[in-house]
Amino acid sequence: MPAVDDILFSRRRAERFAQLLDEANGARRHHVRSRVDGQLAPLVAVGQRLSVDPPAVEVDQDFRTGLRAMLLATAEREGMGTAPAASEPATTTARGRLLPAVTARRARARGAILVGIAAGAIAVSGISAASENAVPGDALYGMKRSTERAQLALASSDISRGQLFLDFARTRLGEAAKLRGDRIGYSAVLDDMDADTRQGVRLLTTAAVQRAESGSLDTLNSFVTSQRRAVSGLVDGSTRADRDRTQRSLHLLDSIRERSDELREAIACGLPVPSASDALGPDPSTCPGAR
Repeated sequence: MPAVDDILFSRRRAERFAQLLDEANGARRHHVRSRVDGQLAPLVAVGQRLSVDPPAVEVDQDFRTGLRAMLLATAEREGMGTAPAASEPATTTARGRLLPAVTARRARARGAILVGIAAGAIAVSGISAASENAVPGDALYGMKRSTERAQLALASSDISRGQLFLDFARTRLGEAAKLRGDRIGYSAVLDDMDADTRQGVRLLTTAAVQRAESGSLDTLNSFVTSQRRAVSGLVDGSTRADRDRTQRSLHLLDSIRERSDELREAIACGLPVPSASDALGPDPSTCPGAR
């Protein structure tokens, strides 16, 4: 039988799948048959079994986050939730809500597409959970990074995204600890750690000056304190090349703490939002009278 995605990711097949699901649940039967009915019948049977006896499963939270991102992206791309054209005839849904006939049919088809995505994604939920401890070079590392991108896509604000980037920098630090002695791998993961750190710092420092409040800077200072202690721990017992590379990350953390202190002082003395910026975000002027 063709793969599930080949069957579902076709508008005509998706619409026919939606019709068959309706018929299986007691809706009026259509007086036509499609050449793909035989292919779709097993999927319809699965849908019926799932509705009658849904499986009791525990889904990993990271997987939930990634799946939600995929479903939201598909819904947006397919236009679900958009207002229908006023000229289309209306039909009533099972919940009593009026939908244009064409829109209702397309909604069921798009729902079938989302079901297909969910079915395929659920099949790899164990892989998503297993990727948590993956490091660069592992087969599941790409899944781990994809989950992080999904978390960023669902973040509700720049502050949330900034905090996530700092969390990812901590994750990269844990990966680096497992790669000591592998000069290329160790350096590459610290490059990623520093990149995540800069992204998070830039978002949080920008939020701090735009809001003229230091809460985000407190988050940065806490991160720098704990991260610097952990990064310093990588120096002991490492090779000269690894030590040199680690020092660069320590220098970055020192620069972040210095920038945070400068921004805190600028906010306290009421300076306007800095017009200059760099990789760490706004670059403030010195307060009048400051040394």
